[in-house]
Amino acid sequence: MYTTQMDAAKKGIVTNEMEIVARKEGKDIKELQELIAQGKVIIPANKNHHAIDPEGIGEGLRTKINVNLGISKDCCSFDLEIEKVKKAIELKAEAIMDLSSYGKTQEFRRKLVSISSAMIGTVPIYDAVGFYDKELSDITAREFLEVVEKHAADGVDFMTIHAGINRETARRFKKNGRLTNIVSRGGSLLFAWMELTGNENPFYEYYDTVLEIFAKYDVTMSLGDACRPGSINDSTDASQIDELIALGELTKRAWERNVQVMIEGPGHMAINEIAANMILEKRLCHGAPFYVLGPLVTDIAPGYDHITSAIGGAIAAANGADFLCYVTPAEHLRLPDIDDMKEGIIASRIAAHAADIAKGIRGARDWDYKMSEARKNLDWNKMFELSIDSEKPKKYRESSMPEHEDTCTMCGKMCAVRNMNKVLKGEKLNIL
Repeated sequence: MYTTQMDAAKKGIVTNEMEIVARKEGKDIKELQELIAQGKVIIPANKNHHAIDPEGIGEGLRTKINVNLGISKDCCSFDLEIEKVKKAIELKAEAIMDLSSYGKTQEFRRKLVSISSAMIGTVPIYDAVGFYDKELSDITAREFLEVVEKHAADGVDFMTIHAGINRETARRFKKNGRLTNIVSRGGSLLFAWMELTGNENPFYEYYDTVLEIFAKYDVTMSLGDACRPGSINDSTDASQIDELIALGELTKRAWERNVQVMIEGPGHMAINEIAANMILEKRLCHGAPFYVLGPLVTDIAPGYDHITSAIGGAIAAANGADFLCYVTPAEHLRLPDIDDMKEGIIASRIAAHAADIAKGIRGARDWDYKMSEARKNLDWNKMFELSIDSEKPKKYRESSMPEHEDTCTMCGKMCAVRNMNKVLKGEKLNIL
């Protein structure tokens, strides 16, 4: 018997989830098993999530993407969020994080787990305030842990646990200061709770208890970056690095209990810092998979942060990040709607695929080769079929049809592809 995917890997047991991931990735099962045993690859798959189609995250695997959604007090439509879930799965997101913080969160979470083939993540501290209907300072450490157990029992595959923001890292944050302070919602709640109560972060103080819960259900530990930079001014500062060191220590403690781990990362960060940060995380956290929000490479583009994020995400993943959290055009502005969500997913998938080409992931370039072949042959239907989003290019072409089917309205008969095909076949051009 085994308790978790990591436990099985260490014992030389091949699980059904390992077989599925190895097949999807075209990877040797023994190589995959060894990477899981080392903590360099994870398969988040709660024992109670029966609808899941397992995915691997980590070294040598395709870069995966996560979609955030969930109910808030200002936008509490259960049906709309379920519609988003279905659209996210249709658009091939590998993970969905339920960030619900208001209303019938457990009802929504259970529904999500029951219908989602994608892995499900949550942040239990978001749920605690609403669940207990108490002010933050009145919630006890035991109550925080009870919420973690409820999420695990409901079938959540990974949870963000902000265990690195302990009293010592909080002291360093206060000593050094920041332009944008702590922008992590979970991190700010825990910082506030510690300041208000004078107690240690319960997820740090009772980390072993959290690990017991995670091992029981095979929940993957997503070690949250409470001190992620909220502006490029704050990136790679003392608070971020101090917390990262703490996360590396917590990673080893989780592995000792056979709990799978990934590390969450920045945040806002200038382009020239990204590669070094990826190396730093992998070194300090012993090769554990890295899950990044962006990074957003500039702070000046509200309404376009899916683009600032995709730029940073492509660079991050090309330099070792394994998992990208999408960012939508609505970031910093409002809860995203379905159109925002689609824009964010497509931007993140483009970034992930571009990185996979750079990383030499098996089969990544084949997709691009087939698209180039379809373009050379001016096979419009094949181009649409191969597109990362088939709807948008089809709409563009249909909105402005050319006189001749083998051209488009940009170049008409001056189309380089059309004319090279004709010339190389010995045919006349008839450009006029």
